[in-house]
Order: sequence, then C-alpha cells, then structure tokens
Amino acid sequence: MQLTLNIIMKKISILGLFIFALININSCETEDEFLFTTQDPAGFVFTNSVQSNYVLSNATSSNLGERFTWGNADFGSPTNITYELQSSITGDFTDATVLDTSIANEIAMTIGQMMSIASEAGLDDDPDSPAPNTGAFSVRLRAYPGDTGNGTEAFSDVLILNVELLESTDSGPVGPMIAEVGIVGSGYNNWGAYADGFFYTTGMSDVYVSYVTLVDGEIKFRLNNDWGTNWGGSGGNLVQDGDNIAVTAGDYKITVDLANLTYTLEPYSWGVVGSAWNDWGSAGPDGKFYYDYTTDTFKKGIRLMDGEMKVRFNNDWGLNYGDTGADGTLDQDGDNIAVTAGHYLITIDLNAGTVTVDNTASILGIVGSGFNDWGGAGDDFALTEIQEGVFYGDLVTLLDGEIKFRANNDWGLNYGDTGADGTIDQDGDNIPSAAGPARVWLNTNTGEYSVLQF
Repeated sequence: MQLTLNIIMKKISILGLFIFALININSCETEDEFLFTTQDPAGFVFTNSVQSNYVLSNATSSNLGERFTWGNADFGSPTNITYELQSSITGDFTDATVLDTSIANEIAMTIGQMMSIASEAGLDDDPDSPAPNTGAFSVRLRAYPGDTGNGTEAFSDVLILNVELLESTDSGPVGPMIAEVGIVGSGYNNWGAYADGFFYTTGMSDVYVSYVTLVDGEIKFRLNNDWGTNWGGSGGNLVQDGDNIAVTAGDYKITVDLANLTYTLEPYSWGVVGSAWNDWGSAGPDGKFYYDYTTDTFKKGIRLMDGEMKVRFNNDWGLNYGDTGADGTLDQDGDNIAVTAGHYLITIDLNAGTVTVDNTASILGIVGSGFNDWGGAGDDFALTEIQEGVFYGDLVTLLDGEIKFRANNDWGLNYGDTGADGTIDQDGDNIPSAAGPARVWLNTNTGEYSVLQF
C-alpha cells in the first residue's frame, strides 16, 4: 500500500535504550558508613511482559493499562527498598517523570496515565491534526534503600511501550483489555501470594468479566492488587469492604458491575471432547480452553489421538459444536471433526462462529518427577499458547519433585532453569516443585516463567 506523506507523519517511533545499573551497599562498622560497590543487577529487572501495542481511549481511561512487576534490588542491607516507576519521552531519562512509588514489587499504570504521557509527547487523537496519534515512551525503575537512599540508587532495565491514541473517527469499539479490578482470596491466590486474577473490559462502562479457575475457599475483588479499594458481598450484591464470597472449586465466568454494585458467578468452560481425547467424556474431563483477550477467542493446546472431536460447554452435551462440511464454521450439534494423532492448537471464536484446528503448533508441556515420572506415567501437562510466545496452564496438580518444560512430549526441545533465576534455559537444570495445585505461566519471548502455587 502506498502511504501518503500525511499518513507517514502520523507515525513516530522512539528508539529504546536499555540501561542496566545496580549498586550494592555493604554495611561497615557504623550505621552511617557504607561501602558502595557496583554489582550485577541480576534479579532487579521487570518480570512482566508488555503488549506489542497499547490502544488508548478516553472511554477506558480508568482501566488498567499495564501492571509492572520486578525482582528485588539487593543493596546488601536489611533496610526496606523503595521502588520508583519513571517514564521518559526521550528514552534517555534526562526528562524522567516519577509515576508512582512502592515498597512492594508491583505498580499499576492506568490507560489514563498512558494517555497523559502520550499527550506530553505531542500525540493526539484528532484525525485532522498534523500531530501523530502513535508513538512510544520508556519506563524504568529506580530503587533506593529506605526513604531517601542517601545518594544510593540502582536502575532496572528499560521497557518501551508503543501506544496508539484511538482517533475520534475510528469506528468500532475497543477490544477487551485488562481491567484494574482483580480477583483475590484463598479461592484464587491465597490472599495475594501472587498477582490477582484478571478481569477484562466489556462493551459496557464499569462492567468487567473474568474467566477463571477457582479452588475451594473465599474471594473478593479489589483494585490494582491493593486493599485500599475492595468489594465483598453475597447473593449477587457487592459491598465495599464487604464480607468474603465463598466459592467451590471449578471453572467460572465472573461478571462485576461496579456502577450498580452487582456480581454474577457462573460455571463456565469450553472443552475438547471426543474419541481423539477422552473417549467422549468417559475417560476424564474435557480439554479446557483458555481465554485470549487480545483476540477475544478461546484456545487450547492439546495432544490428540487418531479419532474425532467436538467442542462442548461445561463438560455437558446440552451445548456442543461440531463442523458440518469441514469449512471451519462452528455448527451447533454439528458433525464430528476428524483428526489424526499429533499436537494441536485449537481456537474457537464465538463472535465469528469459527473453529481453527492447527496441527503445526509446537505445544509446550510440563514433565518431570513432579508431574508424570518424566513421561513414564502419561502425557506431559500441555500449556496453551494464549498469545504468541505466551503459554499458560491451570490448575496442574504437582508432586514434590522436579519439573521441566518440553515441546510436543519430546526431549528435542526442553527448558529448565540454570541458576534458579526465574528465566528458562534450553537444556537447563530441573526446576523444584512442591505438592499441590499450581498456575503455570511461560513466556518464550522474554524467557520468564512462573510456577504459582498455593
């Protein structure tokens, strides 16, 4: 496509600058004396992933734009560490602006904050303006001991956020995005042992939806992983600072309406069923799909046998889909879908009514004494690639032992973690596992992974 000069002027890019610095404080003989040494900043890096592009709109300004997480900065002292999230338009941080501070390892940035930085960078959403509507800015962390640091500081790596202001003439609604409200509790993350469960925006203001696997326990909803604003309740009614909500184990769709202070919690799962997977349901549960908010679809990474399959709702035949005519269309009560043995990424788009069965996918799975006796006791636990390079799976029941990740139940490509630094290494060391349920997340783009247990 030939671009006009006007369109070209609407696009800008800012080169990323990656800065790694960390200073270690070693205590000397007196409390006020320190020996400063340069130290490898291993660990003090961002552990969250960023999207390839953030679409910003006034309509979603209160929603979560990105949740930044990181490893600890070690100054060799028991003093609490203060973390400062900074932004830079130039990319070299000579114009650094402090967005927020925390003594924890997490800071959230809203869409509104992103829009403010974009505006300062000269972007706008007016299609008739010569100013661009796309660009980028950088963020980094500054860490220092105590409240002031007394001149001692360290800096994390730099993340570059590509942003696009939705122009006023753009048609169609903004797709689902991660919201600032999340799920916390013994029924999800042991009251904050790790990040709260995601909600996503909908087409209605202040109405958010989550597709989540819970365990027996209790939950609440709160903003930005913080107890400053939280809701409990009962009987479908939300109350700020209200009672915990009792839940039983299962897969759910949770909808909260913060304007009307209501919630619904309904059993909800799509799964693969068939002779190619679980003998039409008699040999175990259906293969559960996972939600991908970036495409508003449900996906499943799975190893199938020669046979046939269908997709059904809540492990029940009341609502099921096949593909009559083998044209990629979901047909209620339609024909079985024939497959041959192999590894698949299956995607269903309930909006478009389509199904994609991809047998070229590379499916990463969990193997080890901590799951299936290194493959001797059955297939690996398949993770699902919900976005490119981002694999997810829950709940997997682990054993005391060790695990690794490998592709397509084969050792040709496998990952461990040499050095136990939270980063995968090809052919790396085994990863210790503890008995119990776990939510597993792996990003092959950045090498980060998490095994989140209760």
